[in-house]
Amino acid sequence: MAAGTPRVFVSHLSGVPVFDPNGDQVGRVRDLVAMLRIGGRPPRLLGIVVEVVSRRRIFLPMTRVTGIESGQVITTGVVNMRRFEQRPTERLVLGEFLDRRVSLVETGEEVTILDVAIQQLPARRDWEIDKYFVRKGRGGALRRKGETLTVEWSAVSGFSLEEHGQGAESLVATFEKLRPTDVANALHHLSPKRRAEVAAALDDDRLADVLEELPEDDQVEIIGKLQEDRAADVLEAMDPDDAADLLSELPEEDKERLLTLMRPDDAADVRRLMSYEERTAGGLMTTEPIILRPDATVADALARVRRSDLSPALAAQVYVCRSPDETPTGKYLGTVHFQRLLRDPPFTLVSSIVDSDLVALTPDTPLSVVTSYLAAYNLVSVPVVDESGSLLGAVTVDDVLDHLLPDDWRETDFHGREGVLRGR
Repeated sequence: MAAGTPRVFVSHLSGVPVFDPNGDQVGRVRDLVAMLRIGGRPPRLLGIVVEVVSRRRIFLPMTRVTGIESGQVITTGVVNMRRFEQRPTERLVLGEFLDRRVSLVETGEEVTILDVAIQQLPARRDWEIDKYFVRKGRGGALRRKGETLTVEWSAVSGFSLEEHGQGAESLVATFEKLRPTDVANALHHLSPKRRAEVAAALDDDRLADVLEELPEDDQVEIIGKLQEDRAADVLEAMDPDDAADLLSELPEEDKERLLTLMRPDDAADVRRLMSYEERTAGGLMTTEPIILRPDATVADALARVRRSDLSPALAAQVYVCRSPDETPTGKYLGTVHFQRLLRDPPFTLVSSIVDSDLVALTPDTPLSVVTSYLAAYNLVSVPVVDESGSLLGAVTVDDVLDHLLPDDWRETDFHGREGVLRGR
């Protein structure tokens, strides 16, 4: 861990309030969710169990936590209000780690875990279990006797997975080392039964990333075997254009049922994308580019570009629009490219450096024209506007490549590298 990254003991988080960016309280922390890993790696923190006003417990992914400090947790905003259900690969930190008897690796002595420290990885939103606060000797946390000490996670045995384990838990832990496209390649070669087991064990965000890289037949098969509420959660976590492509492959009845279960805003984006022809700018675009108002600064833009969940193509530029700043926006004013953001002082208004020379595309622009446009101007993303000049979305070069390559390109073993798992 790099010096300066925050370390938090989980006992201090129990019951603390969770706030959205506007300062409104979402609920209170009731537990934390971790996943064990193989190869001597520390358990990864997946998210927080939050109890909302209605006493319902929901899951808040760590990727949507922007701060843990001063007795409070701050989120990025929208949270999924569906009830939290623990999965086989998940461990509750407060409920299952505390008071557990484990052994010290060096001496074999039994100790009781009294508290667990978590720490954020440098330059990422990922969190890991960092240290354990333990008591030597027999007896639980209430026993006064016995030396207490704080040890590294690696100094304790009892929280690791064996390499030879055959359950989905071990396989999912192994997949964690791979990029989504490599996990998809491995998943494609598993049997349908095993593929469904692994998909069920992956968390929503990870499964969404993997589904985006799978052939359409595999996508339909997996989404069809998930419980409907879970399927809707995964579709919400996918990029809207990929979710629209997947839903388009489903029977009309199944498609409408899943859209109804999705959050209204997410469903509206997907429905809008499904209204366009597939091989047009409207059918290719994502509805979630980086959008800023004219009075935003370069510092604001760089903070948005820095988000770890953005693809490089979307992070390469920001689009300046009048309010509202969600698609469809107010009037589209132009684009500011990432390199220009690096050249200007942080206090500079984006409206003063906007590039308004490039003409935006309309949603009915055919794929061939989109491809030529990106190539002619050396772009990785291009804006799409409606007849009134409002920004509808952006087409990225990776989505264009998906439609230029042969239909079965995802099923071809193009990796040519060792270490990609194969099912048996």
